[in-house]
Amino acid sequence: MLKNLFRSRTAERPGLALYAQAVEQARRPDFYTTLGVSDEIDARFELYTLHVLLLILRLKDEPGAAAVRGGEAGQDLFDVYVSALDNALRELGVHDVTIAKKMRKLGEALYGRMTAYEGPIRSGDAGALSTGLARNVYESDDPARAEALTAYALSARAGLETQPLETVLTRPQWPEVAP
Repeated sequence: MLKNLFRSRTAERPGLALYAQAVEQARRPDFYTTLGVSDEIDARFELYTLHVLLLILRLKDEPGAAAVRGGEAGQDLFDVYVSALDNALRELGVHDVTIAKKMRKLGEALYGRMTAYEGPIRSGDAGALSTGLARNVYESDDPARAEALTAYALSARAGLETQPLETVLTRPQWPEVAP
């Protein structure tokens, strides 16, 4: 029994690699130069959240026998993302006394974005998604401002759906960023 307690755990943690992939994609200069996303903390948070959500939705939708594995990978990705947000706040100098309040606010924003985007992404509703992305990414009331980002997100969704689970878990293929 003690051997089991102290043995190293080799459980698969796909969330770490998936989070790195989402961040790498969200940091592509094309989002900032071609699509006009502001290169500031809030806008980067929005792009990270969008990419993490796209991966989570793909993983949650894994059919058949691999559905459990996809669901677990999606949950692990979400957990890693929340942990990364906590670490980022600490690195920015947020003190332990206020970290809980800041994390609650950030968690509410994260949950709000994911809830607002999930329906339009699943249904392919470009109008509703453009409204949300314009408000959150571009801080604009004009949905037209986010049309190119919306087209990218819906293209990413469609592309991820066609990729085998192993590809998504190891190196998801993202569409090109186009104006």
